[in-house]
Amino acid sequence: MPWNPRNTMNLRLEFVNLALQEGANRRELCRRFGISPKTGYKWLARHAQDDSAAALADRSRRPL
Repeated sequence: MPWNPRNTMNLRLEFVNLALQEGANRRELCRRFGISPKTGYKWLARHAQDDSAAALADRSRRPL
């Protein structure tokens, strides 16, 4: 039985899906996934704007 590959996109999607469930404690999920609450809420805001997996992809930090 092969291992389930866990890349960053899968982890982000899993976090968003768990955080959007009824009664989910988002701060506890951030601790469990090892991210800051600021990052967790950023991912949730991106997902709310665009409901696709591409919304959670890494973005460039280069100045505009």
